[in-house]
Amino acid sequence: MEDLVHVYPFSAVVGSDDLALALTLCAVSPAIGGVLVRGEKGTAKSTMVRAQAALLPQVTVVADCRFGCDPEAPDPACPDGPHPVGSPVRIRPARLVELPVGATEDRVTGSLHLGKALAEGAAEYEPGLLALAHRGVLYVDEVNLLHDHLVDLLLDAAAMGRSTVERDGVSVTHAARFVLVGTMNPEEGELRPQLLDRFGLTVEVAAPRDPHQRAEIVRRRLAFDADPAGFVARWSDAEAELSRRIADARTRLPHVRLPDAALVAIAEVCAAFDVDGMRADLVTAKTAVAHAAWCGRDEVTREDIAVAAKLALPHRRRRNPFDSPGMDEDLLDDLLRDDGDEPEDPDDDPDGGPDGGPEPGDEAPGAESAASPAPATVTAPGEPYRARLLAADRTGRGAAGRRSRARTTIGRTVGEHSGDAGPIHLPATIRATAASRPCAVSVAGATETAHGWELRRKVIEGKEANLVLLCVDASGSMAAKARMTQVKTAILSLLLDAYRRRDTVGLVTFRGDRAQLLLPPTNSVDVAAARLRELPAGGRTPLAEGLTEAAETIRRHRLRDPDRRALLVVVTDGRATAGADAVNRSLDAADHVAAQGIPSVVLDSETGRFRMGLARQLAERLGAEYVPVGDVQADAITTAVRGRAA
Repeated sequence: MEDLVHVYPFSAVVGSDDLALALTLCAVSPAIGGVLVRGEKGTAKSTMVRAQAALLPQVTVVADCRFGCDPEAPDPACPDGPHPVGSPVRIRPARLVELPVGATEDRVTGSLHLGKALAEGAAEYEPGLLALAHRGVLYVDEVNLLHDHLVDLLLDAAAMGRSTVERDGVSVTHAARFVLVGTMNPEEGELRPQLLDRFGLTVEVAAPRDPHQRAEIVRRRLAFDADPAGFVARWSDAEAELSRRIADARTRLPHVRLPDAALVAIAEVCAAFDVDGMRADLVTAKTAVAHAAWCGRDEVTREDIAVAAKLALPHRRRRNPFDSPGMDEDLLDDLLRDDGDEPEDPDDDPDGGPDGGPEPGDEAPGAESAASPAPATVTAPGEPYRARLLAADRTGRGAAGRRSRARTTIGRTVGEHSGDAGPIHLPATIRATAASRPCAVSVAGATETAHGWELRRKVIEGKEANLVLLCVDASGSMAAKARMTQVKTAILSLLLDAYRRRDTVGLVTFRGDRAQLLLPPTNSVDVAAARLRELPAGGRTPLAEGLTEAAETIRRHRLRDPDRRALLVVVTDGRATAGADAVNRSLDAADHVAAQGIPSVVLDSETGRFRMGLARQLAERLGAEYVPVGDVQADAITTAVRGRAA
């Protein structure tokens, strides 16, 4: 654990009351299942998690157990066991174990102890991070960026409370019960639904807008940076009081009653908010009990249920990955209102008219006067639909994801080889070297050259993510409501698939006299979907500028991530009307894209009796698949992209 002098005091954090409460309730009752903290950068997410860990009560463990067994109830399958009654014990602080986003599978689950394997030829297990986190907190910063194979390990451990390792001649299972705390910035990508549901509670945090509160935050942080020890000392009494309250609440927790009426109310709330499964009911009940214990009550009240529901349900209500998490607090109040409570009069609205609406002359935020027509129209997409897997037809070398097969440096080790490429497979190297020599390998007191070892390399296979760059014509010729709705619906469906496949997505639009990178390549398809919905249409068609901007976007992205394969999807009706010689400039831009070797799909939405046929010429110059869509059918768009990428 970090030196407490360098940990910002939990009680000194300004604002973020919901996060402070969620972390505290999980400290009172670890069975809640942890907290997911969502918020923009610079909102003290990590600071609060690390600060709260310093307040956790100390734990008693078997003295010589590397797995932190409780002497009162030791794990019967502990690799360091059995632990008989009367075994020596020790008291230590509860651990906060940080799981790095780039951690290897061996580091998380544990692996062969290489030192003893080399020195003694013994196959002994060395515990990983899951073992260290047992009876403590496992903290994952930027949990939404965690690689999928590590997410699978966390899911298994969180569900079973155990970690099992069957690898490199080691067969071990041990207890791994921990409070899972993750922080994330939604702009960097969303979390897999399976892992999202494993977090007991979720909290949205944002920087305060009150200037006085912001000033106080800066004031305290500057004071801490100038004199950490002095600042911590000034808050020591408040920290001690919080730690005492947590310990008292833990003692009270087993004695808090959950009446049948309260349990039925919890079930009614969960059913009304249409959550999946029964985990929401269980977590809400555990959180309500913990809140009652924290408040010094011996029985759960409706107030406890309301607090618990606001923390446990928002992330379980999402039906679509593009839906913002949240809940209807008015509905929650109605569900938990006592029979004797008077409902609010909907006509008694001091801010509205006699029927609860706006007063005469009021305008909705963002509303435009009828006298000033908008220069472009915004068309809403329809409901997205599920697309089939878009997978490349060969094994690539891209970033880890869930789309195409790839040989990666992060994934599952599926074999070994004796070539020169890839990371060294140490256990296989040791076995191969030992088998090829009549005597044991000696390290101490001997000098070995690299060619003296039978080197083996890992063969690691995983899934890669791709860059899907959408280049969308938003000009006046595409502004017909039916056609634009179909286009947006299809693109939204592709974004939904990209979310599930962990792809990077980007959006280039062109209209008027210029092209715009509306969304730089990002993992946040939520942001892409929001930009798509707001996309206006109207004006001239700068096709050449759109292609040039798309090519430049892919070129820049290749410099940062050369192994990620890209697919350019050009959605256009083929009309180039911006500037002199617009058609020839568009074909020249297509030649530039083709020269960069960018795989493309051209979706021709040109309609009418007399057609210019520019989209077909464009596809030929791009070396792209040409799809005459006609009226821009959404299923045609999806089929075209599937065919190109599969």
